[in-house]
Amino acid sequence: MVPQDLADSVTADAVLHHLQAFQRIADRNGGRRASGTPGHEESVDYVAERLIAAGFDVLLQEFPIIYEETVAERLQVGADSVPITVMRHSPDTPPGGITGPLVVLEANGCAESDFDGADYTGTIVLIPRGGGPHWVKQANAAKAGAIGTVIHNTNDEWLLGNLVSPDNARIPTGGIGKADGSALRHKAGHQVTLELRRFSEPRVSRNVIAQTRTGRTDRVVMAGAHLDSVVDGPGINDAGAGCAALLTAALELGGTPEVRNAVRFAWWGAEELGQIGSNHYVRDLTEAQVRDLALYLNFDMLSSPNGGYFVFDGGPGPAGSSHIEQSFVDFLAGRGVETEPLSLFGGFDHAVFVEAGIPTGGLYTGATAIKTPEQARKWGGTAGLAYDPNYHQAADQLSNVDQVMLAHNAAAVGWVIARYAADTDALPLTHNP
Repeated sequence: MVPQDLADSVTADAVLHHLQAFQRIADRNGGRRASGTPGHEESVDYVAERLIAAGFDVLLQEFPIIYEETVAERLQVGADSVPITVMRHSPDTPPGGITGPLVVLEANGCAESDFDGADYTGTIVLIPRGGGPHWVKQANAAKAGAIGTVIHNTNDEWLLGNLVSPDNARIPTGGIGKADGSALRHKAGHQVTLELRRFSEPRVSRNVIAQTRTGRTDRVVMAGAHLDSVVDGPGINDAGAGCAALLTAALELGGTPEVRNAVRFAWWGAEELGQIGSNHYVRDLTEAQVRDLALYLNFDMLSSPNGGYFVFDGGPGPAGSSHIEQSFVDFLAGRGVETEPLSLFGGFDHAVFVEAGIPTGGLYTGATAIKTPEQARKWGGTAGLAYDPNYHQAADQLSNVDQVMLAHNAAAVGWVIARYAADTDALPLTHNP
């Protein structure tokens, strides 16, 4: 397999064919493809059936999840409603919410002493982001007598928070944006109503794992993307684009290609619940199976409508990650696309591979961060707006993908997979989990 051949065949049109299928699946299933829902199960079947027909060895790996769905997210100040997002693991309010006076905390809330000198009993506390974990802030507010916390961002991104564990959660907690936080700071003493409620129950999700029947199985080239959406939308850019590009590459490669190294593809479940599928997969491997992985490539959002061309920075990653980074940079540069490095660390499916010491890389086009004027000049789009204004919303649908960006990134997916399928000699022979 010549890398350029696979790059040429992983086209935007071919990828869009699968994205159209994911959109139709979502449309048939309440506008969602979230793990634990029929939309995700149908997405799994769609991918698996095509891989089996193409001659791959296919594994459908089940794992338990706690399915979560938001029932209510409301912050009311008089007649004004403030957009708020419930933090993961936040306790529920009663139906109708909780009401109390708003107290504005000037400190970051990470020390119990930040709440000295005032009575917080029965209040809802507005706290700035930063200085420490969200769960510490809400725990300290609870100790001071508060009944709810609202944490506002200090940059222009949408705040998606996490209290890490139900054991940390004390009082209902939600996140709001910087502008809304600034406005609320002038409402100290006003009565506010906070309603945050989620439905949850144990369910099962699935990973799709497919491997070629040819190539060395002790130098496996692995690539993945998450197949699930959030419950609020169809997940076409996040991460249907990565999934469709991977599926196109796999079908073009075929189950028995002439390659030196076996290629393993993964479509992860429950990424939106905290990278559960990828974590389950890697932590279920033996040490020998981990050593058999030459590298891992992750493809999440590849077609953000106001996006950027980001390549994960391999420098701080496991040995060999910089080589992967440069492969993407060089290929895209050959197409006239300038890239920027992005931290390898964060809430992505590849995090568990990095932790295991496996050389890691990938592409990303951005979510809630704001495009700079320099980036707009370089890539087009609009400065001052999020890379993907539709992130985690119903509008993350087929009509909003950037097809030019998709074409460049899809070709890069094909080229880099084929390159390492042919030769991984530049990467470490072993890694230490």
